[in-house]
Amino acid sequence: MALNDLINSINGILFSNATVYALVITGLVFTCWSLFGQYRALTHGVQVVRGKYDDKNDAGAINHFQALSAALSATVGLGNIAGVAVAVALGGPGAIFWMWIIGILGMSLKMTEVTQSMLYRNTDDPDNPHGGPMFVVKRGFKEWGLGPIGSFIGGVFVVTLLISAVTGGNMFQAWNVADITFTYFQVPQVVTGIILTVLVGMVIIGGIKRIGAVAGRIVPLMCTIYVIAALVVVGMNIGEIPSMLGLIVRSGLPDFLGGSSADATGAFLGGTFGYAAIWGIKRALFSSEAGQGSSPIAHSAAKTDEPVREGVVAGLEPFVDTIVVCTLTALVILSTGAYNRDAESEFAGIADVKIVQAADSTPENPSWTLETPILPPMTADARRVRNTAEHMAGWRDGEIVFFIVAADKDANTGRNLRKISGTVSRDEADDWHVSWNTLESQTKPEFRVHDDGMVDLGIYGDYAGASMTAYAFDRQFPGLGKWLVSIAAWLFAISTMISWSYYGEQGIYYFVGNMGDTFAKKAVLFYKIIYALLILVTTLLAMPLFGPDKKAFIADDHQLDMWTTLGLGVMLVVNIPIMWIFAAKSMGAYHDYFRRMKSGEDKPHDAPPFTEVMEGKDVE
Repeated sequence: MALNDLINSINGILFSNATVYALVITGLVFTCWSLFGQYRALTHGVQVVRGKYDDKNDAGAINHFQALSAALSATVGLGNIAGVAVAVALGGPGAIFWMWIIGILGMSLKMTEVTQSMLYRNTDDPDNPHGGPMFVVKRGFKEWGLGPIGSFIGGVFVVTLLISAVTGGNMFQAWNVADITFTYFQVPQVVTGIILTVLVGMVIIGGIKRIGAVAGRIVPLMCTIYVIAALVVVGMNIGEIPSMLGLIVRSGLPDFLGGSSADATGAFLGGTFGYAAIWGIKRALFSSEAGQGSSPIAHSAAKTDEPVREGVVAGLEPFVDTIVVCTLTALVILSTGAYNRDAESEFAGIADVKIVQAADSTPENPSWTLETPILPPMTADARRVRNTAEHMAGWRDGEIVFFIVAADKDANTGRNLRKISGTVSRDEADDWHVSWNTLESQTKPEFRVHDDGMVDLGIYGDYAGASMTAYAFDRQFPGLGKWLVSIAAWLFAISTMISWSYYGEQGIYYFVGNMGDTFAKKAVLFYKIIYALLILVTTLLAMPLFGPDKKAFIADDHQLDMWTTLGLGVMLVVNIPIMWIFAAKSMGAYHDYFRRMKSGEDKPHDAPPFTEVMEGKDVE
């Protein structure tokens, strides 16, 4: 469709390398300007989260811990886990090195943007404050006599915020949970939709205090479950970890610093230093949402009279999201050998595989495909990972596989190895076949030859995103990936939906807040009801109403992702200039705050019981 092509073209511009470089430069500048404020986040920020500075008399609705949990609930999720898998699968181990670098820089981005939102938040109602980049630009420009311009820019930001809240923060989450639950447990999508609608609706109708209370429980729970599972797998492969860490650093450095590109082995096609770096940078920035302006909305609800204090707390987000969760995911994928896995089966001989020109091939754009016989059964190890019985072939109807050939060089990987993918299906005789796609290449593809001279006739499972992470867990403990991904999907989706509901709520308030308190409350309530009902609508329309292969929904998950990418992209492009415009004020407040802390003007009190902090009772 023309509209889809237009939106995808815009997304390509919004998420171009120039945007990534702008974020990296911004992070470097704020890191130096704050004199490496990351250290403050890991020391003072932890004290603040622990409740040592909580004061029930301060303006705000939730404590620092709950604000951090609400913000983390929107960033730590399936997209985060899947993003690491994508980065490793395409960029190789070196991508993780750059995720570390950007995770550290992201801490300074979060500190800056949240401090700005706290400086300009609206506390007319002390128990229900309002903040975010839209209020920063609106109130900040008004101080300069440019109120209408600031209001317009804030409105543009809110429109993109609402698009992201409804699509990526709501419908995309519901779609994927319903799909995963149906795939693994055959639970009808609408049943999942009803449960999610009720659970999310009960939370968001209760407002930010209930959202903070639920997020304060869900986030620690979901992180604990995932981290424990990952630590067990890493512990089982502890002997591999030192070499894996060395591989990450070595693959992430350029040649002149002693680095070397990761070798192409198994299912991994290799990757240049630049390719690894760009994938690591993109996934780290976009998974933590650093610089996009979403999490400042959650942090603006915190009870505090010190804007910088909450900014320092926000600096912990990329550390937890990227340095901890992403690293554990990466080590699971690397230590289990999921990223450079062996073939799950292979054809008997060269005569079985024919590389032929595709039907749509032209002299100007030659394309190629494969002709292959019946799929042989999976190897014993592949069947073990899938918990497949000995007498079963192991294949799944509709799964994607690929065959590796040598063809035109891929500019991204620097190698001539390419994939020809295909879809597995079963015929009436219970035999398995592959319908192969095409590959464009000026030279005719040839068989891949291993270093030992053996021809590669392997059939590789195409695991992408979260499925690769699940596959990695299954390689260590068959069946674990199924349950872990299912549990994670539910917890992550619920926490993401409730947090993004609040983000959208603040956007609604931005538009109607000056129309009177009564009207504003009604408008926000109407938004919450629509937001909750969209969960049910999404899962209902995802049902296969017209046969097993046809969906009634007007869009699929890729289209939903397209729209949320648009919203997030514009949020990013709008928020970066806002951060720069008000950087001097936020950094001035930052240095003044720590000058006062150093002089002993504001001393911490004893930390309250952690259970009270987690439930917000210490500020009631």
